[in-house]
Amino acid sequence: MHKQTAKNRNRVFSIIIVGCGKVGQTLIEQLAREGHNITVIDTSERLLRDVADVIDVMGVCGNGASLRVLEDAGLKNADLVIAVTGSDELNLLCCTVAKKLRSNISAIARVRNPDYSQELAYLREQLGLSMIVNPDLEAAREIARLLASPQALEISAFAKGHAELVRFRIPEDNLLCGKSLMQLTPIFKFGFLVCAVERDGEIVIPDGSFTLQAGDDITITVASSDVHRIFDAIGLRSRAVHSCMIIGGGRSSFYLAQQLLHQKMDVKIIEKNRQRCEELTTLLPGALIVCGDGSDEAMLREEGITSAEAFVALTGIDEENILLTLHAKQIKGLKTITKISRITFSDVIDGLDLGSVVYPKHITAEMIGAYIRGRQNASGSGVETLYHMFDGRVEAVSFHVEKDSPVVGIPLMQLEKKNNLLIACINRAGRIFFPRGMDAIQPGDSVIIVTTHTGLTDIGDILM
Repeated sequence: MHKQTAKNRNRVFSIIIVGCGKVGQTLIEQLAREGHNITVIDTSERLLRDVADVIDVMGVCGNGASLRVLEDAGLKNADLVIAVTGSDELNLLCCTVAKKLRSNISAIARVRNPDYSQELAYLREQLGLSMIVNPDLEAAREIARLLASPQALEISAFAKGHAELVRFRIPEDNLLCGKSLMQLTPIFKFGFLVCAVERDGEIVIPDGSFTLQAGDDITITVASSDVHRIFDAIGLRSRAVHSCMIIGGGRSSFYLAQQLLHQKMDVKIIEKNRQRCEELTTLLPGALIVCGDGSDEAMLREEGITSAEAFVALTGIDEENILLTLHAKQIKGLKTITKISRITFSDVIDGLDLGSVVYPKHITAEMIGAYIRGRQNASGSGVETLYHMFDGRVEAVSFHVEKDSPVVGIPLMQLEKKNNLLIACINRAGRIFFPRGMDAIQPGDSVIIVTTHTGLTDIGDILM
């Protein structure tokens, strides 16, 4: 597959990452791949060595909240500090110390504790942080979107929630089988664009002549209000689920249950730890909390897995989540969602047919990555939102367009765009539309691009 990086005309940042855990390593890989200079701080020499053996980064062993350690890591010349240790308080302290030493440095902290969830905006403002990221909360939001459209494998929100990229697999004997993209308009009687297809491990950015087959993994861009119409149009159930069984009572489960209860859904959480069950009973009075082992097949039957409409595996152990989901997949019609925090064997996971898989570390990395790309070209038409699709082989990027952009006012058919790139949709003052050849991008538009090219930081990067 042809891939190339955007023109190297954007600023390279010096970035300090504090914490070399799952999220830290994901960030290091992504930001180093995009050409930034990375220094990593961690208290574990072994973790620092492991990362440095694979990626060209500098490691500093020590406490990221220490003045001396931050100075050793090059804080004086750094553009950004990102604190993603396992401690919320340490992350906030790292950023606060960095800001005290250099008031103009950008600082991002990972904060997961629900105790802070109602105070994130206040903390960000008072501490002068650029961003606070809560991966558990963001993962719960993604899961809630998937439960609202159970046929989807993945749903990514763009344009402040006005547009969504919806990924699903075409079933056998579906009316889409054998249809070219040009033949889909009578089926989808609303605005849409097919922007990516995976077939037998290969990714295609398709044109109108591309013919769909059973088993294709297809991604469609639509207005958020039309997501359910995709599945209605092709004869699949589109209504949101009304009952959900969640295995594991951690932070993600708490955030998810909060959202589902707000949507009037029946929620059952199965958790081993009795003390945690008592806490959840107090925190989530509308949910049914069951103290028991969610990996016990007899218990799952007793608690009604066969009558539930959705099953979400959110334990802290990836292997357990995978096995639980494989068991649940034996129940016909059950929507399954699996959280993967640590395992990196994406090819193996993709081959297991787990249904929807959510990776909190990737969600965090993408949010931070979008902020950094926006900073790289802050005076131009920069990045608003960033998602990686198909194991990072495809990027979906939303750009805000300024009046001096080289793409403004030119009919799309006349733009000399890179190959393997689609303008998926345009948000113009809250109106979502799918542009044709004679349409032109205007100042103030938000434009969603789907492409196999990596590292785009400006809407002008779509040009040859």
